Amino acid sequence: MGETEERTAIPVTCFTGFLGAGKTTTILGLLGQLPKDYKVVLLKNEYGDVEVDSLLAQQSNITGVSEILNGCLCCTMVGLVENALIEIRDKFKPDRIIIESSGSAFPATLALQIRSLEPQGFKLDGVVTVIDCVNFRGYEDDSPSAKLQAQYTDLHILSKHEEVSEREFDILLDRLGDLTDSTPHVKISREKPLTPELVFGLDSTLFLKGSEEADTWAAIGGEGAHIDEVQTKSVWRGGRRPGKHEHADGKECGSCQEEGEVGEVQPLPREELAAQLKKFEHIPEIYRIKGIVRFPSAAGGYESHVLNWAFGKYELTRMPALDDVPDLAGVSLRLTVMGERGEVARPARMLAEGLGAQVA
Repeated sequence: MGETEERTAIPVTCFTGFLGAGKTTTILGLLGQLPKDYKVVLLKNEYGDVEVDSLLAQQSNITGVSEILNGCLCCTMVGLVENALIEIRDKFKPDRIIIESSGSAFPATLALQIRSLEPQGFKLDGVVTVIDCVNFRGYEDDSPSAKLQAQYTDLHILSKHEEVSEREFDILLDRLGDLTDSTPHVKISREKPLTPELVFGLDSTLFLKGSEEADTWAAIGGEGAHIDEVQTKSVWRGGRRPGKHEHADGKECGSCQEEGEVGEVQPLPREELAAQLKKFEHIPEIYRIKGIVRFPSAAGGYESHVLNWAFGKYELTRMPALDDVPDLAGVSLRLTVMGERGEVARPARMLAEGLGAQVA
């Protein structure tokens, strides 16, 4: 690449990390520190059929958000990565692109893709992995993806470190050192978010490890196999039916609204949702629950909120912009339940039954 092209190439920073590690929170904290005239576009790849994290990102200092739902950017959706990046380049002309991969993406193979797009005007700046200090040791042994994310990265970003003891934290560092003894780490929190100078300008060489990771990839089942680590189910109430679905009792749908009939929003009491989510505190096979829920408004009607639940804890974010979105007409609840393959259907039905909803 010539000198002029090098100067004008758009740097790309990739964030990986297992489900619920805190990738979106980390990125939002980073975006809040950037100059208002610095143009950043976020490309997200996530499980499910609700663009929850993108809706949150749109409230931040960001130029644009593009989201690819389901599939995986690092393998089965290779063509979509190139198309998405070119569209972002031409539409927004950003100073930087941030890619937030799905919870099971392989980092080095994603790095190889970005590297191959250098002739198109992109430059791989870095691949960083968000590590959940509370839950990493619990899922790392069962998830080849989580292990590879921690092993093939330019930087470990340690989230939730304040929630573990000093001894537990030291054990985590020892485990990360066993996986890679040359990767630096940085601790972050809401009070001390990731700073641009730590993550921008890494000038990654991770793509050089691509062939090594490819061997590991093949050994655990080949291209796309890691996607099967995670299963998803949609839980919904109200609005147009999202496609093929069943009711909480497992029976096929025979009396749902016809296409175009959306009905009225029936807001869900907060305490009702809280009671059902509490049941998931002791179901380790469920990693995340996210989506949109509408609560009664003190002024009458309803308020739209985004739910982000991970490993027993959750946040609700008020989103007034969603109150009148046509695609959400009649929707009282639309959630995606994510967890270990083969272990999601029953808890999803339990959640749906408790909320008077259906499972898709």
